[in-house]
Amino acid sequence: GATERTFVAVKPDGVQRRLVGELVRRFERRGLTLVGMKLVQVRGRPRRPAPREPRGAALTGRPCPAQASEELLREHYGALRERPFYRQLLTYMRSGPVVAMVWQGLDVVKTVRTMIGETNPADSRPGTIRGDFCTDVTKNLIHGSDSVESARHEIALWFRPEELICWEDAAEHWIYS
Repeated sequence: GATERTFVAVKPDGVQRRLVGELVRRFERRGLTLVGMKLVQVRGRPRRPAPREPRGAALTGRPCPAQASEELLREHYGALRERPFYRQLLTYMRSGPVVAMVWQGLDVVKTVRTMIGETNPADSRPGTIRGDFCTDVTKNLIHGSDSVESARHEIALWFRPEELICWEDAAEHWIYS
């Protein structure tokens, strides 16, 4: 296998349900290396009144969480543009913050996809993220790149190169031969 990077996003339902730490824990315990992570809110054309100012904004004097554009979301899900659920998907992804992450490791794209489970939680095995935490395909908690090429594209969409940290994992020799 090869050392790769992959893009993972904890979707609004995962953030709202306070599952980010559990999901990060699973990837770390698997031996993957976190090289980038940020909390973002995708803003587009809201159909309802804007939510009140987040609590953190009063403390820091600046908006929180970080903003991402609707264009980013449209490009990320561009392959699904003709699907009947596309508009609902965009609305869902704008409904709350998203935690965007980049993970690195041996065959990480396949590893993360296996850990996540099937898109439809009903088809996901127990022990996978969706098998353990999801019940509805429209709120399936997490996204993971489906190929090395998709990962490169998605990482470039969500992260600037300087936001990704290259660091030496002291435990790597205990994980990989």
